[in-house]
Amino acid sequence: MHRTVHCVLLKREAEGLDRIPYPGELGQRIFDNVSKEAWQAWLKHQTMLINEYRLSPMKPKDRQFLEQQMEKFFFGGGAEPPPDYRPE
Repeated sequence: MHRTVHCVLLKREAEGLDRIPYPGELGQRIFDNVSKEAWQAWLKHQTMLINEYRLSPMKPKDRQFLEQQMEKFFFGGGAEPPPDYRPE
């Protein structure tokens, strides 16, 4: 049986994640409030950020930036794309 959550991004009940996707308090908040569909949207957005800003998740500064963007994406009214970003 799938668990459901009231997704903060989709603003409706949806299938929840199977496990906590990120360490710490932020990961728990995401697990409790974000659907699988919304998490996939974040992964796509995160990939765009990594590519556009040429980030390396191995660098602490870049990880911190991505964590801030994740927080905004789900709980802060949405994250903005980079200023020069042009979708294909």
